[in-house]
Amino acid sequence: MIVPMSLPLFLACLWAILGTVTALLPVRRQMIPGSVLLLVAPILLIWLSVAHGWWIGGLAVAAFLSMFRRPLGYLIARARGQRPELPR
Repeated sequence: MIVPMSLPLFLACLWAILGTVTALLPVRRQMIPGSVLLLVAPILLIWLSVAHGWWIGGLAVAAFLSMFRRPLGYLIARARGQRPELPR
């Protein structure tokens, strides 16, 4: 019996593929698609957690933090008042 994939799971997989494609772009061209992915992520993570449970949501958060560790580090440094250098 084939079970269809849920919409939040499908969108999470699509988000991961788009994140990988964005990472392959030159750094100066990653800003806009990376920002969009960063803004969509919390909504998608909450939806995925509600639909499939907290442990799937936890795995998705770990994947998100792994993929966006540098941009999140930059945003945290800016929030602390530091002036981190942007990659060129």
